[in-house]
Amino acid sequence: MRKGEWRLVAIRGATTIREDTPDEIRERTSEVLEEMMDRNDVRSDAIVSIIFTTTPDIVSEFPAVAARGIGLAEVPLLCSQEIPVAGSMEKCIRVLMHTYSLKRRSEIRHAYLHGARQLRTDLPE
Repeated sequence: MRKGEWRLVAIRGATTIREDTPDEIRERTSEVLEEMMDRNDVRSDAIVSIIFTTTPDIVSEFPAVAARGIGLAEVPLLCSQEIPVAGSMEKCIRVLMHTYSLKRRSEIRHAYLHGARQLRTDLPE
């Protein structure tokens, strides 16, 4: 594909919460979504879908509630639980956003915030 052509891309993001409360989940999920959109110049009408996963210790709220709260109510949203791998990060919300973009895959800037930064230390902040 040539530069300047619209293409479907996937943007990754993740964050952690301090406590499993609805307010904390909505706050941190909103923060990571907004950061993903800001870093990549994503308009809400270009988003195709968003998949959220949470670690098994997050049970008080769906991350999709936060997406609806920031104006993404018309975007298809799906929440699921991460595989409970022994020793993996706790209280983590992961995000996979599918969106149309003019950026090449190599230009996409993923967003790993708070404790989730350690998941992808190879990426620039």
